[in-house]
Amino acid sequence: MNERDGTSYRLSIIWARDEALLQKMKIAIIGAAGRLGAALTREYGRDFEIAGFDRSQLDLGRLDRIRSLLSEAEFDLLINCAALTNVDYCESHREEAFLVNAEAPHLLAEIANGKSAKLVHFSTDYVFDGKQQVPYSEEDKPAALGIYGESKLEGERRVREVSSHNLVVRLSWVFGPDKPSFIDQIMQRARENDAVVAVADKFSSPTYAIDVANWLRLAIDKSANGILHLANRGGCSWQEWAQYAIDVCRRLGIPLKAERIGAVSLADMKNFLAQRPVYTVLSTEKFAALTGVQPRHWREAVAEYISVHLSRK
Repeated sequence: MNERDGTSYRLSIIWARDEALLQKMKIAIIGAAGRLGAALTREYGRDFEIAGFDRSQLDLGRLDRIRSLLSEAEFDLLINCAALTNVDYCESHREEAFLVNAEAPHLLAEIANGKSAKLVHFSTDYVFDGKQQVPYSEEDKPAALGIYGESKLEGERRVREVSSHNLVVRLSWVFGPDKPSFIDQIMQRARENDAVVAVADKFSSPTYAIDVANWLRLAIDKSANGILHLANRGGCSWQEWAQYAIDVCRRLGIPLKAERIGAVSLADMKNFLAQRPVYTVLSTEKFAALTGVQPRHWREAVAEYISVHLSRK
């Protein structure tokens, strides 16, 4: 048995469905204060030993800090939720984007590999150019339109070249209770204004952070590696997503001023510096085949989010 086979075997044993073994798993989460990282930290903290690092503790722009902090840490699984995600900022800060989104993940992969640990690295639908009209699978060729997508794509490559056991997970339009996202912004505007608009000609898959936590656990349990798409089922535009959220609020009796979401186009967004891909709906057929689980529709996830979290505000 070679070193990599030994690592795979050890991980599969740790993730076996034995409660005593599960509780021994040590997981380090980078970006623990973010929308996704906070959800993972909370959900996994019920069963595993978690070490969470926010940006003040571990900034991916400081490679020396990464080395010193993580070299001393003990973990069986390293999850990187952190990134430089401001698409327009990346467009005018190429060097910083590649440092945070590519060089730092490569270092994380090397550190994890040195500990015989697995790295889960989160990436983005922006690695695609959006010219396709059917959901993108893991086998479709990436072709990023801007610096953000290019830097994330390079990060994927560098993580995978360190170890074939690492897992790159692509997400799109993440929302959740731990940090405001598009859906929260829309709700706030709808409370304050009679007229609210959203882009109607850009399409992707809304993705609930709490669902991601559950799906990832299933995928790791099946020894997933390589690239995996995770997203709630179905696709929509920002306008459709926003209108559905408004409709859910009204059914729940949540008071809003706005009743309809007006349409604007990407071309109308003059404040956008970087080009955005038009269509990046992600296929989750690989995940379903691997785990036997079909992700629930984005509408169901949005309705739950609003009912459980936003209705209390």
